[in-house]
Amino acid sequence: MFPVLETARLRLRELTLEDVPAIFRCFSNEAVTRYYGQEPFVDTQQAIKQFAKNFEQKRGIRWGIERKDSNEVIGTIGFHLWSAAHHRAEIGYEIHPDYWRQGYIKEAVQKVIAYGFQDMNLNRIGAVVFLENEASSQLLMKLGFQQEGILRDYMYQNGQAYDTFIYSLLKKEE
Repeated sequence: MFPVLETARLRLRELTLEDVPAIFRCFSNEAVTRYYGQEPFVDTQQAIKQFAKNFEQKRGIRWGIERKDSNEVIGTIGFHLWSAAHHRAEIGYEIHPDYWRQGYIKEAVQKVIAYGFQDMNLNRIGAVVFLENEASSQLLMKLGFQQEGILRDYMYQNGQAYDTFIYSLLKKEE
């Protein structure tokens, strides 16, 4: 069963095909995908189906970020590259620019981190962030992630290679 998580202002829940318009607004927005490591995409139905498949196969979990006051999906958050055998996963998230700098991502990340350590038995949560994505780097550092180094030419986007920071948070540091 897909877990539903709640914070003061948000409900993190499984995405459905009814969420296609909201997810399309996010993933087709170049400001959102600028640091996502892939081109803006339009096949949102396929993305939602892939999120479900990853969960079924225990390779990842992706929640829709829904505002409780409006039941509006404003982004997604989750774990990918999940390895239960090695007790690790990487966290990723995005939110529509209309909701940037309002604390929604921080609220969602804190809840997902707690879920990862407590319910998924993770020991390590990693994050890969484009060097230019200062907002995400600052957020992760505020939440206790440590910058481990730079992965050179790690992500390709628009035909260009980009360096990324690698961050981690260990359960014992929580």
